[in-house]
Amino acid sequence: MAGMDVTQLWNEIVLWCQRHAPATGAALHPPEPVPDFAALEAEFRLELPPDLREWWACCAGPDALVDVLPPFYTPYGASGGLRAWREQCAHWGTERTRPACDHYAGSAASSYHPAWVPIAGDGFSDELVVDLRPGSLRGCVLEWEQETARVTRPEWSGVLAMLREVHRALTEGVSAGHSHPTVTEDGRLDWQIR
Repeated sequence: MAGMDVTQLWNEIVLWCQRHAPATGAALHPPEPVPDFAALEAEFRLELPPDLREWWACCAGPDALVDVLPPFYTPYGASGGLRAWREQCAHWGTERTRPACDHYAGSAASSYHPAWVPIAGDGFSDELVVDLRPGSLRGCVLEWEQETARVTRPEWSGVLAMLREVHRALTEGVSAGHSHPTVTEDGRLDWQIR
């Protein structure tokens, strides 16, 4: 597991879901074609980290809400991430240019920052975001809580670390953060918060 790259980890997670949580596995599709990363970076006005680019090259995001990432997040493909980013930026309007956030990646915030790229959502407005503010934690994954308008500590150091932990939780039956994977009677992956 430690030597697997993003593509290998994602493919293993999809295979695990297809075997053990078939309703979730059936919802996961590869992207076609590979996203236009130059266009994405031009709109975000940010350079995407290699692990996010690799993930979006192999993960399109499902057609339905499926809790693939703990505790209840559905992955976005590149188009879903861009759409969610546009919605957040529109919602936060004028605060977008002066967000109530520290300057450095991984720091706490009380408004949405335009340097956060959404990678998964809960179907309401909470999201996992890759933090592309400058600093040593650039690329970390944060959990954005829309209702409380905040993020706290980084959940993972990056997309690769997130996928490693999810893969380990699924294949070894251990927790990922504060969530433990289970499969429902109807074959859906579900994360039980501990």
